[in-house]
Amino acid sequence: MSATAPSRRTEIKRKAQRAHYETPTIAAIIDAAFLCHIAFTAEGSVHCLPTACWRSGEHLYIHGANNSRLINALLASECSVCISHLDGLVLARSAFHHSMNYRSVVIYGQFAAVDEASDKAAAMAAFLEHVSPGRNAHVRAASPGELAGTRILRLALSEAVAKVRNWGAEDSAEDMNIPVWAGVIPLASQAGALQPEAGSGHFPPPELPLAQAAQPAPADDGL
Repeated sequence: MSATAPSRRTEIKRKAQRAHYETPTIAAIIDAAFLCHIAFTAEGSVHCLPTACWRSGEHLYIHGANNSRLINALLASECSVCISHLDGLVLARSAFHHSMNYRSVVIYGQFAAVDEASDKAAAMAAFLEHVSPGRNAHVRAASPGELAGTRILRLALSEAVAKVRNWGAEDSAEDMNIPVWAGVIPLASQAGALQPEAGSGHFPPPELPLAQAAQPAPADDGL
């Protein structure tokens, strides 16, 4: 993954001080996600659809049915992928300066198919490891027929950029004496109480997903 020299498409111009082009930050934001939104065109129309995703090495992976509209469209043309995490609501002393803390990544490019059976199996194993670490050792692996009916696509992260806000309110000097609470209401996604299927509750519980332990990107220097 190369994100040190932004391209025309990945260069952040609005709030450029929030941009991150370094590989570790981009990878961490992707690894903390289970879902991405993909914007694409198909048959003259514009669409944006959510789908499960995971990262392996320098690629973002998705999967779907062989003949789905999304899969066919992504193999035919370029797209834009967005991943975002809302980390907090920023309450300021003035209505105008309220904001949100977040981590996001946008990726540009064209997906390519992963067709070799061994590569598909490895990709699906990586997906399950992302969802539940160690679970591959306990469940039945995908059968050849199941793999044959599934299309796996990957998108290079060579044109990826992150944008992060992770600080408090940016009130104007003249608003600092307004008698109202200001600060951040942190928000986080976390696993709830397990809901076992009938007949499985006595087995050891699954481990929490890797994304649950992910940390926000390093703090920015400026506002």
